[in-house]
Amino acid sequence: MRIAFLITFSAIVGALSATTSGNEILWKNVVLLSLAMMMGSAGSGAFNHYLDRDIDEKMGRTNKRPLTTGIVTSTKSVFWMASLLIIMALSLSTVTLNYVVSIHLFLGAFVYVVLYTVWLKRRSWANILIGGLSGSFAVLAGAASVNPEMCALPLILALVMFFWTPSHFWSFAIVHKEEYRRAGVPMLPVIVGDKKTSIYIFINTIFLVASSFLPTYFGHLGIFYTIAASGSGAYFIVKNIQLLRNQSSQIAWQNFKASMYYLAILFSAVIFDILLS
Repeated sequence: MRIAFLITFSAIVGALSATTSGNEILWKNVVLLSLAMMMGSAGSGAFNHYLDRDIDEKMGRTNKRPLTTGIVTSTKSVFWMASLLIIMALSLSTVTLNYVVSIHLFLGAFVYVVLYTVWLKRRSWANILIGGLSGSFAVLAGAASVNPEMCALPLILALVMFFWTPSHFWSFAIVHKEEYRRAGVPMLPVIVGDKKTSIYIFINTIFLVASSFLPTYFGHLGIFYTIAASGSGAYFIVKNIQLLRNQSSQIAWQNFKASMYYLAILFSAVIFDILLS
């Protein structure tokens, strides 16, 4: 559910960002968008539980999931519940919002369930690079609920979300490297080690922070956002530098938490900058 809330929050930020092009937002639509995104994300998460049940028991972070512990015994019920949630999400967004929202919602679920979970997670270290697109589609779905035609600011925020995911998850993967190794999941630290992973995280974060200034550069957001982007970006880069020097689990976990603080501050700044302008 934490991921579902993050996806829903990202969609709301996307909806608000579409108002910078002169579009008005209907708060009734925000409620409907939130409900659709929560159902779609929950359905995608349920599919992840269903598809990864064989490796979840090998990792401490997932061995308490319902299918692993036996709280839920029917795998068929999980499959059909996941399918129903996504179908309901697509139906709700199509009927009450528009089909463009549904397309982005579907693409987000498809990337997470099919491209990430089924295809790439157990085959390639690039799993997170592709899987991160699911968050970008959440931003675009939110924007489409206000304006089905693509606006510049939501596209930029989708790019920010794309760059954020590797820095966020690779830090997490350093902490849980041995669990992923036991499960046979080729996360980046398993393949190249913690030191090289910290270098890739740092390089990716530079692209992330640079992309976060595009809304200011193109005049879509103002000084409030710029200050927040500067402060949070500097903080995240400092945490990355600490990880470059020391790849201990403690520092990697701090970097993981810093990534969450960074995104929360940045996207909250988008909301406040728009509402206060």
